Amino acid sequence: MHTSARRYYTNLAYLTFWIITTLTPNSDLWWQRGIVYQVYPRSFMDSDGDGVGDLAGVRSRLDYLQELGVDALWLSPIYPSPMKDFGYDVADYTGVDPLFGTLADLDRLLEAAHARGLRVILDFVPNHTSDQHPWFLESRASRANPKRDWYIWRDAPNNWLSNFGGPAWTFDARTGQYYYHAFLPEQPDLNWRNPEVVEAMLGVLRFWLERGVDGFRVDVLWHLIKDEHFADNPANPDWREGMDPYHALIPVHSCDRPEVHDVVRRMRKLLDGYPERVLIGEIYLPLERLVQYYGVDPHGDLRGAHLPFNFQLLSAPWDAAHLAKLIAEYERLLPQGAWPNWVLGNHDRPRIASRVGPAQARVAAMLLLTLRGTPTLYYGDELGMRNVDIPPGEVQDPFERRVPGRGHGRDPVRTPMQWSAAPNAGFTSGKPWLRLSPDHRTTNVEVQDHDPRSMLALHKRLIALRRAEPALQTGAFESISTSSDVLAYLRGKTFLVALNLGSRPRRLPLPPNGTVVLSTQLDRTNERAGNILELRPDEGLIVRL
Repeated sequence: MHTSARRYYTNLAYLTFWIITTLTPNSDLWWQRGIVYQVYPRSFMDSDGDGVGDLAGVRSRLDYLQELGVDALWLSPIYPSPMKDFGYDVADYTGVDPLFGTLADLDRLLEAAHARGLRVILDFVPNHTSDQHPWFLESRASRANPKRDWYIWRDAPNNWLSNFGGPAWTFDARTGQYYYHAFLPEQPDLNWRNPEVVEAMLGVLRFWLERGVDGFRVDVLWHLIKDEHFADNPANPDWREGMDPYHALIPVHSCDRPEVHDVVRRMRKLLDGYPERVLIGEIYLPLERLVQYYGVDPHGDLRGAHLPFNFQLLSAPWDAAHLAKLIAEYERLLPQGAWPNWVLGNHDRPRIASRVGPAQARVAAMLLLTLRGTPTLYYGDELGMRNVDIPPGEVQDPFERRVPGRGHGRDPVRTPMQWSAAPNAGFTSGKPWLRLSPDHRTTNVEVQDHDPRSMLALHKRLIALRRAEPALQTGAFESISTSSDVLAYLRGKTFLVALNLGSRPRRLPLPPNGTVVLSTQLDRTNERAGNILELRPDEGLIVRL
């Protein structure tokens, strides 16, 4: 079929998909009602036996995601890359790395996902490219090259540090200047103050939007603009001897600059030209600065990211008082009309089951899937997958190899998805790129699918209940004051959620005539609740009032 004809039918199919999935009695947008599921493509499913997951593998598991009940899959980077940082060093923004397949494979994935009512979100990496990207090869060719100013070059470095350790400036002997890299030296930062860079990157977004992609998770969004005068970052007043020397400075001049919001508005304006696309920003900032990325304009309209990622749960102390305070602060700081979101795990942070333990991981699942806002679920967390110890000789993460001794970096949370008790957990017929968890023969999809009280069963029940009840999707949130280990709140006027974050039984006063809808232990459905709600250790309950 001719390319223009194929594009026409692709757009027609997408329009049909959008009409079917969008024009419903509920006027809330899909990304407000729905659940995002993060797929780390290297580790999700391998279709060709090379030990690395790929797009065909993801496509083969779409029925699983549909059955689980999620609404969108977010793919970590799949672009051509030297893989110095596993795809976050992009060499071509409009292609697919052969390791993962081809553009045609991505088109087939989009078509198959949309046929199942699933959306597809790409990881957009705009802050930096690979040092092998044609733009950087031109930029470093000479000081007079037209693309020299597409990157950040200086005669002398300042005190800015790399997030991966050490100075953020590397000397280029050929041209006698230093280039800036917020991460690896192989990841030079683009100069987003250059209008040509802005237009080129908006063109990248447009390329994927025209192909039918449903949105973008934007990597390190708060890093895009740097101080135009390259002022030194101030010292960290809280730094003490023995602390990480690479975080001794507060990076107020190398990221989160006021002008970054102009860039975010440009991205948002582009996406607003397409039906129901979503812009998600990776932003590791305190809440009062995070919420600025919603982009409130002088008229009170939101022109920034639809969902600036809220990572507060990733490192929060796991106690009821702290979590209640965190949730209340977030709700208080949200701009009028802004939609919240929550994250419990991702490809950079320890898995929730390792951080709080298997029993509390079930409580955490209920928290994630009943809070007001869009939840993002990291692959394998629905099984209770845990961090995997990676021996030093098998470490793959460049962060750990560059600055050893930090607990084997991010590899422990990126191990292959555990599908079955078959060899290599059903992930690959070859040798997995990272070792499997020792518990993969018992903690896997196949086993848990046949266990009505498994972690997977709990996730399916929680997601099904959420999808069936508007109050749990977009209903109001009201915190309930409790004592000791219990975190409790109302969703709409319909449900009470009570979570025991402790290892002792707890009691909670309850309005009469409540009915237990779901327990994290999956054994108290339809139980009538009296005036006192009895919570067992490590138990969460959803009660219909």
